[in-house]
Amino acid sequence: MTRGEAVDEQTVLLRYRNREVTAADVEFLRQKCAAPWERRADLAQAICRAWDWRQANGSLSEYACWDLLLRLEERSVLTLPAKRPQRRERKAFSQMPMPPELVALSWIELRDQDVNLRDLCVRPIVAEERLGWRLYMERYHYLGDRPIVGEHLLYVATLGNEMVALLGWASAAFRAPLREAYVGWDETTKRRRLHFVANNIRFLIPPWVRIRHLASKVLAMNLRRLSADWQQVWNHPLYLAETFVDTTRYRGTCYRAANWVYLGETAGRSKRGNNYARGGTRKSLFVYPLRRHATRWLRDDA
Repeated sequence: MTRGEAVDEQTVLLRYRNREVTAADVEFLRQKCAAPWERRADLAQAICRAWDWRQANGSLSEYACWDLLLRLEERSVLTLPAKRPQRRERKAFSQMPMPPELVALSWIELRDQDVNLRDLCVRPIVAEERLGWRLYMERYHYLGDRPIVGEHLLYVATLGNEMVALLGWASAAFRAPLREAYVGWDETTKRRRLHFVANNIRFLIPPWVRIRHLASKVLAMNLRRLSADWQQVWNHPLYLAETFVDTTRYRGTCYRAANWVYLGETAGRSKRGNNYARGGTRKSLFVYPLRRHATRWLRDDA
């Protein structure tokens, strides 16, 4: 459907995340997009409030809203407000000084003989640690620090007063055929139940920490509390954890040691906007059930 076509207001033009978008909805979106906005984020928030479009924890579904708007723009159904010129903040962020309380960590080398893994603690970070988490990712993780949208949790692992690992969990990948086959999902059920899966998007052990079995121990401890922490923050549990390992860099040894299930290699598709293109890096997909009969819980409301 394009701008020039006349349709009934109640005609369903698009089904998106179990939401039926009618011609009347599209006209409402066009009016909203035509209004002046200080920030494009304000547009998404206004639409979410008007539709009472919220996540499970009650917060506005801004990411889903923007994804819908982009899909409609790609179909020439509406025109989004022009983007403001982006500031070059990423370089400035990467050059920010490390917070004073974190500077000393990069000069303390930890080895097996210096620690007892029984003292290991894995917990969600607190608000004032978020900047430090981001700075470490920017400086020491090959993917750097990128914005995390939607539901997510960030963790730190400590031994005594020393940070030994950082982890990040976010909403599951939308498309993963190997996972869909493992769970037994059709497309409709996947869209309805995907929020019960979380993706381990970051796992960093600083280069000065050299402790055998640390990675698998951190993963195991994190997994034991992940669903309960997610429930507290996002108002729903998790049934499955997933991660994608870049096999050009790593073998996924720590995931295997922590009893994750290897599902195979991805096709190497990368997302470009709302489309998927070949040519990306093939990755190993691992999953970990967070409760008994996890796949059954993911397929229905058992």
